[in-house]
Amino acid sequence: MLAHSRVNALARCVTRRRRLCRRYSAEAAVEPPPAGGHLPSIATSSLLRPTRDLAIRTPGLVWTDEDGTGPSRNIIGGRETRKMNLYQAVRDAMSVAMSKDDHAVVFGEDVAFGGVFRCTMGLAEEFGRERVFNTPLTEQGIVGFGIGMALMGHTAIAEIQFADYIYPAFDQLVNEAAKIRYRSGGSYNVGGLTVRAPTMAVGHGGLYHSQSPEGFFMGAAGLKVIIPRSPIQAKGLLLSAIRDPNPVIFMEPKILYRSAIEQVPTDDFTLPVGRAETLIPGSDLTLLTWGTPVYHCEAAIHMLASPTPEMEKHAPVALRKARVELIDLRTILPWDIETVVESVNRTGRLVVVHEAGMTGGVGAEICAQVQQRCFLKLDAPVKRVTGWDTPVALQYEKFHIPDALRVFDAIVETLSY
Repeated sequence: MLAHSRVNALARCVTRRRRLCRRYSAEAAVEPPPAGGHLPSIATSSLLRPTRDLAIRTPGLVWTDEDGTGPSRNIIGGRETRKMNLYQAVRDAMSVAMSKDDHAVVFGEDVAFGGVFRCTMGLAEEFGRERVFNTPLTEQGIVGFGIGMALMGHTAIAEIQFADYIYPAFDQLVNEAAKIRYRSGGSYNVGGLTVRAPTMAVGHGGLYHSQSPEGFFMGAAGLKVIIPRSPIQAKGLLLSAIRDPNPVIFMEPKILYRSAIEQVPTDDFTLPVGRAETLIPGSDLTLLTWGTPVYHCEAAIHMLASPTPEMEKHAPVALRKARVELIDLRTILPWDIETVVESVNRTGRLVVVHEAGMTGGVGAEICAQVQQRCFLKLDAPVKRVTGWDTPVALQYEKFHIPDALRVFDAIVETLSY
C-alpha cells in the first residue's frame, strides 16, 4: 500500500514537472520587452536629428554667414556638425554669440565655474573673467543689473539658476524690462537682454526645483518667452533670442539637458522666434505642447497607433489609425496663433499639454483663442492635460506631470467625443 502511494506521488510529480516545462517553454518563445519598454523615449525619439544630413536640413534654420541681400539659398556642402546634448548646445550658442559680439557678457550665480548644469563651462577661460562672472545670490539684482547693461548698449546674457527662483525678479522683468521701450516713447530699450533659466520637472525637484512658470509672463507685453525641445532648437533659438531686439526669457527644460542628443551644426545659425513647428502632420486631432512634454506626446501617439497587449482594451480599434498632428509651440510669448488655428480648423480637435498647473496656464489662453476663432470647426471640446493645481510633490513628482498615459487618455476621449 505504501509503495503504491509512493508510485502515485511520483507520477503526479512527473506530470506537474512536464506541465511546468511546457509552460516555461511557451513563455521563453515570447520575446521579452526591451529594457526601456516598447514606447519611444527621449533618447530614442524620432523627433531628434541624430545625423548630419537631418541636422543641416532642420526646418527654418538660417545660416548667419549667408548673404541676406541675395536670393534665398540653402548651401549645406562643407557644413559640419557635432554630437551635443542640450546643455552643450546652449554653451555653444553663448560661445558663438560672445565670439561675434565683443559687447556680450554672461553673468549669474556660479556661472564662472560652469553653473549648476554646466551650461557655461569653460566660457570664463575662453572669454575672460570680465565677460563671464559670478553675481551675488539675488535674482532681482541679476535681472536689474542686466537691464542696466542692456540700456548701456551691452548684450546681457543673464542666468537665473532655476526658473523656480525667477519670482524675486518678476518686478524687474514685468515692470521694467517689458515696459522701457513703451514708457520712453521708443527712445530707450533693453533689447539686448536675455534671461536664461532651467525650467520644468527634473524627476525629483519637488516644489522648489520642478516648476514651470512660463504662464506667469503671458500678460507681460514687451517680453518674449521661448522654450526649446532639443539641442538644435536650443542653439538656434538661443542665438535668435540673444540677437532679438526685445528682452527674452529663455527657459531650458532641465531633464533634457543630458537626455536629448542630436548632431548640432557647429556654424552660426538661427531659428525663427514666434513660430511653432509641426513635428508630425495629421488630420484628425491637433496635439499642441512645448518642452519636455513633446516626447510624452510622441509616446502617446505611438501608444494609440500600436498599443501593447495590456493597452489594447484602452485603445479602440476604430481610433488606432487616427492621424494626430503634433505641434511644438516653441515660442510661448508671442505664441503662433496662425499655425495653431490653421491646424485646428483642419482637424476639428485640440489637446493642449503643459507641465504647469491648469488654472491660469498658457493652455487657458490658447483654448480661449481657439474657441473664438475655430468654434464652428470644432468637433469636440478643447482639452487640456496639465500639471495639477498643487505644489509639485517631491515624492510623487511622476504623478504630477502630464505623462504619456494621461495624454493618451485625452486623445482617446477627444477622438471619441
